[in-house]
Amino acid sequence: MSTIPNDYVNYKSTPIFTPENIPKMFLHLHNTRANVYGKICVLQGQLKFYGFKDQRGDIEQEIIIHAGDTAISPPQYWHKVEFLTADTQFQVRFYAQENSQIVRDNLNERTPQA
Repeated sequence: MSTIPNDYVNYKSTPIFTPENIPKMFLHLHNTRANVYGKICVLQGQLKFYGFKDQRGDIEQEIIIHAGDTAISPPQYWHKVEFLTADTQFQVRFYAQENSQIVRDNLNERTPQA
């Protein structure tokens, strides 16, 4: 499993997802943006993370993430998740290089314009 480089910062987070409010795309094969790491944080229950070799869908790894644990999806990595318990709650925190355009753009969205 990947680690997030030290010069990367959290620039955006999803809401807390449950089986009731999860966007369907998370349950199907999708990938992380270029130059962005996704940190999957399980708050309650259990979640299964599937990592794929490529867009064709050959499974490379399966990780069960328990409450209090995390998993990292590196840039442009194909993956999906599966709820293993009905009470599962998780959030994804996105990280990019501190001085990148992605971080600047997201900080501008958060800062009220005068």
